[in-house]
Amino acid sequence: MKVTALWRHPIKSHGREALTRVTLTQGESMPYDRLWAIAHEATKADGTEWAACQNFGRVAKTPALAAISTTLDERTETITLHHPDQPDLTVQPDTEKSRLINWITPLCDASRAQPTDVFRLEGRGFTDSPFASVSLCNVASQTALEEIAQAPLQSERWRGNFWFDGAAAWDEFDWVGREMRLGTALLKIEAPIRRCMATAANPQTGLRDVDTLKALNTLGHQDFGIYASIIKSGDVACGDQLELV
Repeated sequence: MKVTALWRHPIKSHGREALTRVTLTQGESMPYDRLWAIAHEATKADGTEWAACQNFGRVAKTPALAAISTTLDERTETITLHHPDQPDLTVQPDTEKSRLINWITPLCDASRAQPTDVFRLEGRGFTDSPFASVSLCNVASQTALEEIAQAPLQSERWRGNFWFDGAAAWDEFDWVGREMRLGTALLKIEAPIRRCMATAANPQTGLRDVDTLKALNTLGHQDFGIYASIIKSGDVACGDQLELV
């Protein structure tokens, strides 16, 4: 099996960025993945610790966010955000919160809780799991689901960190509890990823156009991809091998 793509999502649910390589650290998530999150006016989080997805702006409730892509300058920690309905914005999330919130607000449904603050959580980030994790997605599983949905499914819908090829569709669910060598890093497969309405939104248009949950549920579950924890630090690049230990 080989790594075919790497992605990070510096601001939770607000964009993605393709990478060619990354260094993973034991006990953490992917560097700069979901490091920041946009809290809304109904949040119960205070930004000092991990909190569940419902405390933040997310694609499941605001599908227009799916069309954001990002470019992160790690040296200055500035992010450039792109969206088809907005002019590009280059911003430092820690020091220019109001500029970021003002840019996001027009994309949000006015009837829902509006964005109010930007939180940062070092090391583990605001992952979609309650533990520090990375996510892996199987190319063959997506191809199989496209056949069920009778529609193309862009990989960005799933917001996975690592995509791989060379396994049969849905084999990844049988790996829970096992260890995997990914590049020079070592992971433990923790759980399947239960999916929500976020995956119904097209990452180019920000419009819901495929009932992904209906397609998944024809298989008797609502899962796509797997969560893994990093149990040994190492480097990963596109083209690297995945191997079950």
